[in-house]
Amino acid sequence: MNYINIMAERVQGRGSSFNPQNRFEKLHIDELSDEMEPLERRKIQTTYFHDSSRSILAKNDSPDVPFTFSVNPYRGCEHGCIYCYARPSHEYLGFSAGLDFESKIMVKTDAPQLLEEAFRDPSFEPQVIALSGNTDCYQPVERKLKLTRACLEVFLKYKNPVGIITKNALILRDLDLLKELATHNLVAVHVSITSLDPTLISRMEPRTSTPENRLKAVRTLADAGIPVGVNCAPMIPGLTDEEIPEILRRSAESGALSADYILVRLPYAVKDLFVEWVEREFPQRAPKVLNRIRQTRNGGLSDPRFHSRMSGEGEVAKAIADLFELACKRYGLNKITTELSTAGFQRSGQLSMFL
Repeated sequence: MNYINIMAERVQGRGSSFNPQNRFEKLHIDELSDEMEPLERRKIQTTYFHDSSRSILAKNDSPDVPFTFSVNPYRGCEHGCIYCYARPSHEYLGFSAGLDFESKIMVKTDAPQLLEEAFRDPSFEPQVIALSGNTDCYQPVERKLKLTRACLEVFLKYKNPVGIITKNALILRDLDLLKELATHNLVAVHVSITSLDPTLISRMEPRTSTPENRLKAVRTLADAGIPVGVNCAPMIPGLTDEEIPEILRRSAESGALSADYILVRLPYAVKDLFVEWVEREFPQRAPKVLNRIRQTRNGGLSDPRFHSRMSGEGEVAKAIADLFELACKRYGLNKITTELSTAGFQRSGQLSMFL
C-alpha cells in the first residue's frame, strides 16, 4: 500500500493520518477524491459505540506481562498515540488500526456491574488487577462517562487491589477514591511519561496530558500517600531515549518511587502508521530513528518474541538499558517495592463507610 504518497498530511488532533487495511478484511476502500478537503483542514469526529461484552476481566498469559487480569472500560483510544501497540486490537472489531482506533471508541457502559459480578463469582481468586493494559482508562470520554471512577468504587467495595496505568492527569479527579484505596494498601499508579517536550507530545500523543501536567499528577498523588511510579514507555531510539535521565530526575523530584521502561514495538499495521508519521513529522531525523529501531529489533521494526519485545536486543538496546539503570540509581528510584494486599478481599462486597 503506497500510504505515504496517498496521505502524508496531518489530520487535525489525530496521531494517524490514514486507515491502513484491516488484515482480517479482504475488501479495503480508500476514501479519496479530487474534491476532498486537504486532510490538515479536516476534522475527524469521534464516534462512540456500545460494547456488549458480557465479561470484563481480560486474561493475559504472556510471561513478560506482570498481571493476569486487566480491565479496559474502553476499546480504542482517543489519545491517538501513534506508536500504540494496542492499535491492531481494533481490527478484531472490523475497524482499522489507524484513524478508526482513535475515533471509533467502543464503550463498556456496564463495566462496573460486570466487575462486581466477577468479584462475586466463587471461582475468582483475589489478585492485583490492572486498570488499563490495552487502552487508557482515563482517555477524554472518561471525563463525562466516569466508568473508570465507578470501577474504582467496585475495587474499594470488594477490597480488591488495582494497579492503574495512565498518561492523563484526569486521574486526579478520583483522588478521593485513590486515597481511600491507599489506606487499605489496594492501589498503585503508574504515569506514562514518554517525553518532556510538549511540542513532540502534541504531535506524537495529540490528546494526552502535557508532560508538565503528568509530573504535577505524580506530585499530587505522591503527596496524597498514593504509591506512584513512572513508565518511560515507550522509549523510541533516536527520538526520545536521550531524555531518559531528565525524565527520571523530574519524576523522582515529583515523588515517584519507581520507574520502568519499554522499548517501542510496532506490530502489524502500527509499523506503517509509525513510518508515515515519523517521515511526515521529522523528515530529516526519520532515517536515524528507523535505523536505530531496526538495530534493536534484529533488522526489523518489531519483534514478537516474549521478553525481547519489551527491551530489544543489540548494542543500542543495551545502551538504553544501561542509561536507564544508571539514572534510576542516581535518582533513588526502585529502592522501594510496593506490594498490594489481597488480605481484605470480601466477596460479599460490604460497603465501606466511605461510600
